[in-house]
Amino acid sequence: MAAEAPALKRAVGLPLLLMYGLGSMLGAGIYGLVGEAAKLMGSAIWLAFLVSMAAALLTGLSYATIASRYPRAGGAAYVTQRAYRSPALAYLVGLAVACSGLTSIATQSNVVARNLQAAFGLEGIPPSLLALGFLLILAGILLRGIKESLWANAVCTVVEAAGLLLVIAVGIPYWGSADLFAWPEGSGEATGTALLVFQGAVLTFFSFIGFEDTLNLAEEVKDPERTMPMGLILAMLIATGIYMAICITAVSVIPWQELAAAPAPLAAVVEKAAPWFPKIGFIAITIFAVANTALVNYVMASRLLYGMAKQGLLPAPLARIHAGRQVPYVAILALLAVVMGLSLLGDVAALAAATVLLLLFVFAIVNGALVLLIRRPGEPQGRFALPWIVPAFGAVVCLALIVVRVASGNLTAPLIALGLLAGIVLLYVATRKRGDDAMDRFVKSDALS
Repeated sequence: MAAEAPALKRAVGLPLLLMYGLGSMLGAGIYGLVGEAAKLMGSAIWLAFLVSMAAALLTGLSYATIASRYPRAGGAAYVTQRAYRSPALAYLVGLAVACSGLTSIATQSNVVARNLQAAFGLEGIPPSLLALGFLLILAGILLRGIKESLWANAVCTVVEAAGLLLVIAVGIPYWGSADLFAWPEGSGEATGTALLVFQGAVLTFFSFIGFEDTLNLAEEVKDPERTMPMGLILAMLIATGIYMAICITAVSVIPWQELAAAPAPLAAVVEKAAPWFPKIGFIAITIFAVANTALVNYVMASRLLYGMAKQGLLPAPLARIHAGRQVPYVAILALLAVVMGLSLLGDVAALAAATVLLLLFVFAIVNGALVLLIRRPGEPQGRFALPWIVPAFGAVVCLALIVVRVASGNLTAPLIALGLLAGIVLLYVATRKRGDDAMDRFVKSDALS
């Protein structure tokens, strides 16, 4: 009798999942995004975060429902295939999410390299070597095990959250000193202001991207039908509270005009409110925050490739699990090769912006898939349920954000996004027979489940 294939280890409880969700959202974005938002909305940046939280929470609730109904790795691709019966669309969804993770990892590796140079005087070492070394350390952590990966995530999350709480703590005495509705000149009234808020929400929505990463841990979470929705929603609410407090603090300590011009907005806030705090200390916090973003994206992308390979949508070796460490080691190593190549490109900002558009596209598709599954008889109910109107509204909001982003910015990012989608379609065509065979097996097994 053949030995049973090793499975992923269910070692993640609510505390670790909550820290993972927080780490995936807090990340590096908030450390630089406050200044960009201030350029657009003045001191009313808190309003943009509030609106974007409401928009993100709609999709977050859909992901919580999916996690409760279908606790599987590669969840977004899985529910897309289950709902639409289309391996091509599942390919688009799964690999679009993976692309967003890869460009994020590559970007963060270069940010870490630059911060290491500044903090420790390593200007003589090429940033590319520091970036590659950082990526090797990340891969080593992932190969060690999921529990070790999430403990590293927990440590980084505590550090980066402590950095944000430090900003809030030293800035609280300044609260009440600023007009929180001071708009940039020429913002207009009524319709013009509403458009600004919506554009600001598009920008700050990116701070919440990351909550979808938790879905890919479903096969490693204890009691996932209950734990996954709780962890995801709690993480989003806590992140929102921190973001709102950071916004109020930042514009209270520094006039929004100075905040918008600062290269490191939160560091400038700490420098003014707490001159006693060493500058290298906040650089170290930033490194932890950026490293955490890369870590959670690496975990997400490896589990996504594993889940898609398990469905038959990608080559079977990517679904192999190490018998001792119980991790998808082939997927981890394959991704390492790709992100090392991307990191050598240096500036991947345009590509990262394009992948955000891809994620909004993914969210619209996944929300639509949940509408179909909720209305389809015989589907699992799960412990966390929503009326179909919630994911339907979530899909509309995501599509609206895409329209605003495309209409209000240059076409570089949309064109790159379309190019990536075209590349994914070509990859699917090249492996179409495998995908069609996988769909046949999927439909048969699905009918029996």
